[in-house]
Amino acid sequence: MRLRHIEVFNAVMLTGSVTGAARLINVSQPAVSRLLQHAELQLGFVLFQRNKGRLSATSEALTLYPHIERLFAQLDEVQRLAGNLKRGESARELRVLTVLALSYEVLPQAIKLFRLKHPAVPLSVQALHSPQIVSALVLQEADVGFLFSPLVHPTLAQQPLAEGRMVCVAPKGMLSAALCQQGRATLADLAGFPVIGLDVSDPIGRSLSLACREAEVGLQFGITVQTYHSALALAHHGLGIAIVDSCTALSADRARVEVLTLDPLMAVPVKALFPVGRPGSVAVRAFVRCFEQALQAMM
Repeated sequence: MRLRHIEVFNAVMLTGSVTGAARLINVSQPAVSRLLQHAELQLGFVLFQRNKGRLSATSEALTLYPHIERLFAQLDEVQRLAGNLKRGESARELRVLTVLALSYEVLPQAIKLFRLKHPAVPLSVQALHSPQIVSALVLQEADVGFLFSPLVHPTLAQQPLAEGRMVCVAPKGMLSAALCQQGRATLADLAGFPVIGLDVSDPIGRSLSLACREAEVGLQFGITVQTYHSALALAHHGLGIAIVDSCTALSADRARVEVLTLDPLMAVPVKALFPVGRPGSVAVRAFVRCFEQALQAMM
């Protein structure tokens, strides 16, 4: 199928008729009919059944359509990237992305430090999941992103900033006084207690799952969450022990929970990501330094 065939096919799928497709892509109805017939001729099978002016997709068309949708999504990304490249340096706003865990305590402190030296630079801040941050940076919709163990991407460069670790956040009274006084716990110490599970698609969730297998410890994950602060909130309400990164643990209410170092060490690297081949501005470099200072001061 040629690109024009794909465009017509997509328009008919969206509107359900030749008339609607013609209006959508701004061509004549006969042109849509010809292109559709030519596409079917090249493919060697019928895409639509004609019935009283309406077109019904065949099983072959329905099989093709998800792939066509993905193609149009990629074309949209190309258009967005082209627009961002065209705007270039005209976008004076500093666009910062961060994972949710870094947005509660570290990010505000970094902004405070940044404002002392750059009070007039407009800031746009978003807290997103790691794959969303990577996608936005690839499309040059942001200047810098801060996240844990970022995914490797050929168009992105990364800068290590600090190394946190996994900690155990337990509701008051759930673990023994001796263990809490010691301030450290192993995975084996948590066996038999309700533990808030982390999504295994998350880097920290995968690290926790691997550590449990290596230690041959089976933890009771009665509840599984997608964000570290959700795990922390559940621990605050006594619903289980949260195993979270040390940045998230900064938000722990010590009157309601105990925070213990988790052994063995499960490192949580914090990194900054930038688009490759696009030198960071003075403001970007300054913000990264402030973020690094905030991390070091709090961790």
